[in-house]
This record gives sequence, structure tokens and C-alpha cells, in this order.
Amino acid sequence: MDATEVLIDIRKIVRSINLESKRIQKDYGVSIPQVLCLNYLYQSPGFQATQGDLKKFLHLNPSTISGIVNRLEKKGLIARLPKLGDKRVTNLALTAQGEKLLKQIPALLHDRLSIKLQNLPNNELEQIRASFRKLVSILQIDNVEASPLLTSDELI
Repeated sequence: MDATEVLIDIRKIVRSINLESKRIQKDYGVSIPQVLCLNYLYQSPGFQATQGDLKKFLHLNPSTISGIVNRLEKKGLIARLPKLGDKRVTNLALTAQGEKLLKQIPALLHDRLSIKLQNLPNNELEQIRASFRKLVSILQIDNVEASPLLTSDELI
């Protein structure tokens, strides 16, 4: 087998993610990380969570989370609410407008892949995982922080 075929497959994956990111941004006016934030809030109890919760879920640094939250708030997709009983904590709440937008956005490539992977037999899933571990090792990128999705901004 020629290694070029592996590289072509990797480029197809990266290009598909990049194209999806651009399409979602163009069609719906939000980035993939913003969609993930909205979806996280939608699945959270009372449609609310803290910035810390989002940081843990997305595996992004606090300043990036702040930027995402600020942009979503400016668009009226989320609102900041003081936490009952503890005014030092601010909850982020999904607004009706945010929920409406979220329901319009089609399932992301990430979500479709996740479902397909969950349906694979364990031995096939382990083979895929081992192959990706090998690629990460070859590229010496073990210490790179992994957000839940690759976005076009991260393709540098």
C-alpha cells in the first residue's frame, strides 16, 4: 500500500471538516464551537450551565470560551443569569432564539461520525483507535490540546 493513499484520506477528512465549518458559518452565522455551546446548553438541566462547564466540555482555554460566549450573547442566542443563591456565579442560559437556531442547523459531521463509531463492533473501534494513536505518535503531537471538534481556524 502506498502511503499517499493514507495522506489523501486524511486530507479528505480535514477538507470535509473545513467545508462544513464554512457552510455552517455562512448559512447560520455561527461557528462550530458556538453550535457546540448552544447544543451543550440545550442538553443541560434547565438549559443552563456555567462558563467553566463549557470550558471542560469543549477543552478550550478560558479566553476562547469568553469570546464564544460574548459573541453568542451579542446575537441574543444565550443570556447571562445570576445563579440563585450565589451571585458570584453566572449561569449561561439558552434563549428561545438560540434554541430555534439550533433546531435549524443540520447534524454536524462530528455527530454523524460519533453515531457511526458507536455502532461499530469493539474490535473495529479499537483498530481505528490504534491507527489514530499511531498517527498521533508519528506526528509527535501527543501533547496538543484536543478540542471536541476541528474547526477551520485550527487548520494552521
